[in-house]
Amino acid sequence: MILTHQESFGVCTLCTALGEPRSSWYRSQKPRPTVPKVRRSPRRLSSGEAQTVRDILNSERFRDMAPGEIYATLLDEGAYLCSERTMYRVLSQENQNVIRRQSPPRTLVRPELLATAPNQVWSWDITKLRGPVKWTFFYLYKVLDIFSRYVVGWLVATRETADLAKALLTETCSKQGIERDMLTVHSDNGSPMKAHTFAQLLADLGVTTSYSRPSVSNDNPFSEAAFKTLKYRPNYPERFGSLEDARSFCREFFTWYNTEHHHSGIAMFTPESVHYHLHQDIFETRSVTLEAFYQQHPERFVKGVPHVQTAPKEVWINNPHAKETI
Repeated sequence: MILTHQESFGVCTLCTALGEPRSSWYRSQKPRPTVPKVRRSPRRLSSGEAQTVRDILNSERFRDMAPGEIYATLLDEGAYLCSERTMYRVLSQENQNVIRRQSPPRTLVRPELLATAPNQVWSWDITKLRGPVKWTFFYLYKVLDIFSRYVVGWLVATRETADLAKALLTETCSKQGIERDMLTVHSDNGSPMKAHTFAQLLADLGVTTSYSRPSVSNDNPFSEAAFKTLKYRPNYPERFGSLEDARSFCREFFTWYNTEHHHSGIAMFTPESVHYHLHQDIFETRSVTLEAFYQQHPERFVKGVPHVQTAPKEVWINNPHAKETI
């Protein structure tokens, strides 16, 4: 109708009368473009060839390999299916273009160790001591009984190796009279701790191994606390002048730590007294002293007779009876 009367009334008037937008009318007069046919590339795989590639990529042999690895393997065997890029393209068509090779998810086991007496659980670690010049270090190996906090063995060396750790643990077990299946040794995940030769030594000695989880500092708190005590001593130097200098300092420190240091974690007894069961006599002496003073000045003790704190009966790494809080 618009075409018939457009010369007499005009397109604008006719569209208004008919209630039709002018843009729609003008669009209808333009010829519709023909959709060009997509030309199939002569290099494209046929459906059968693509299915063959897909089957090989998902086969038992290759399903965990990356396309590049599969491509190279087949090429070495004198077989060629398609390019590496085409393999990725075939996988994308089936939404399989993901990481094809990956380690199974690790289950990080929370170490739970309980000690009710000395020489049941040891914790050991290695720390660096600054040497005479920048970027030089000495390595302090330390083995500590978690029940008594007694340092049962230590050494200072110029390197960090499993062989030195083996020598230290062998000598320490001998000194402490460790029998088979009576001791668990806990450590972090450092290379000397995880070395096959070191693990084999502990197995030969009948010692159970335990390891901290990566990036979980409180899985090995006893060793860390002892190292902090060492490095916060007033006479701890900025640097050690020589290996013998470092050994001399550690010899003096560990003698003090074991025999004179009143440890807050064991009711202010010394590690030596708890480790060798001497703290009960000390407990009696403390009790008698407080009782005597109470009798002289009872008014100073508003809660009655003061009680001497006793050493804990149980010590643990991650309380087995408590829920995990991290």
